[in-house]
Amino acid sequence: MEVEVVSVRLPVEASHILMFARAIGDPNPIYYDAPYAATSEVGSIIAPPTFTAAAAHFDPDHAMRPKIGEPWLGSGRSPTGRVDRPQRGEGGTGLHAEQHYEYHRPLRPGDVLTERKREGRTWGSEGRRAGKLAFHELISDFYSQDGELVLVARAVVVRTERPVTQD
Repeated sequence: MEVEVVSVRLPVEASHILMFARAIGDPNPIYYDAPYAATSEVGSIIAPPTFTAAAAHFDPDHAMRPKIGEPWLGSGRSPTGRVDRPQRGEGGTGLHAEQHYEYHRPLRPGDVLTERKREGRTWGSEGRRAGKLAFHELISDFYSQDGELVLVARAVVVRTERPVTQD
């Protein structure tokens, strides 16, 4: 059964596009130079392909977003206070395995996207060093303010049965 969850509204603003492009180290002028972009095939400033990853910043309930007064997983090598995740030797780990973006049109300043999340496929495999692997696909459909589907983003996450052993 597919469960659809309306998630967040993501405003696509020129300053967001510029900051995102700088953050990922992409100097392409299509992301900030309007006169240059006007002469391009797309005809205007557009957002970088992975721009919708920033939707997490607009979702107050996103798992990776810090919450004041609550332990947070963080983005470092080890957890920064969260105790609800398995410790080394206590079961497997999860990781982001793949990301796919299917654009129906470029994202432009002025767009206001609505993200609708839904479950995708699940499957399993056997790993050599981590035991059983459980794969899960998460799909985010992004719609414009006019209800037009502009992007489908698919993420695949994998959970291992046990921590990866060192060879």
